[in-house]
Amino acid sequence: MKRGCALNYVLCAVCTATVFLTWEISVLYLHVPPSPRLPPISPRLSHITILLWVHPFGVVAPLPDCWKQFQINGCMITDDKHAYRQVDAVIFHHRDIGNGRARMPTEPRPRSQKWIWLNHESPTNSPGLQQFDRVFNLTMTYRVDSDIYIPYGHLIPVVNGSGSLDQTTSLHRPSRLLAWVVSDWSDSHARVSFYNELKRYVNIDVYGSAGKPLKKGIEAVLELLRDYMFYLAMENSQHTDYITEKLWNAVRAGAIPVVLGPSRQSYERLLPPEAFIHVDDFPTVEELAQYLNKVMQNPDLMKHHLSWRQNYSVHLSTRNELYCDACEVVRRTRGQTSVVPHLKDWFCS
Repeated sequence: MKRGCALNYVLCAVCTATVFLTWEISVLYLHVPPSPRLPPISPRLSHITILLWVHPFGVVAPLPDCWKQFQINGCMITDDKHAYRQVDAVIFHHRDIGNGRARMPTEPRPRSQKWIWLNHESPTNSPGLQQFDRVFNLTMTYRVDSDIYIPYGHLIPVVNGSGSLDQTTSLHRPSRLLAWVVSDWSDSHARVSFYNELKRYVNIDVYGSAGKPLKKGIEAVLELLRDYMFYLAMENSQHTDYITEKLWNAVRAGAIPVVLGPSRQSYERLLPPEAFIHVDDFPTVEELAQYLNKVMQNPDLMKHHLSWRQNYSVHLSTRNELYCDACEVVRRTRGQTSVVPHLKDWFCS
């Protein structure tokens, strides 16, 4: 179901900006131990300064103290463009430079300075990719093969169930079958076609601008989903590794995600295989619908899909955390001068 790099990004602009403000990202998966934080700065440890060229979507927010907030040492984040010649790296948010809202630097790039391309949108919603071949040194995206990998969330193993997902959403029997919260509705989306097919076989409660009214904010979504066994976590476009907060909303609320996006393998980098149902798991949509009804009526199947929750909690990190995480990569690659030769070809692959 993968689409090409179309420029149909207008429909997603408003919802994308909203998502980014609540969006939380991280750099690890449950099979990969967290990166060790650096000890207090030593004379041998070089300081790294990163310039945020423009605040994403023009929304100015306080910048972090990387040591106080995340125990990342020797790192300073600034948005002062007067420091351009002195900084070790510059982060550019694609949506702002791709649509021309923010201009790239006119001064020559200092010889040792790295430019970092930040993008958490899919290729479908990333205008102007063709402008940036051989411009950037590092990529910072949700793709696993990025230089700085920033998925929307990850699981953390817990001991004896302390702080696990089950402590906030116990194994209960929800009264409703299936929900979908959607604000960006387009008949051209694969998820809309899938919804139209699935609703022939099961009842789907739709909320948001395309359905029943729902209060604003993530807490309203989580509260809603706690009454449902399943949630349609369907992406607005299908691309390599593109998995957004929709998946984590279901996980946090205790609903079983029914996912439409990249391959099952991509989702299994983030969750145990039984933690979600992929639309490609079944030969037909009708057989998928039959299985959803079966789980709803079978406590053993329900437990199969939910019992993993007692062993994990979820970490959703802020955009400030990803800025600080970039420092460690910049430090580690100091002295390297490679560039991304074909940004569009890579990102759309």
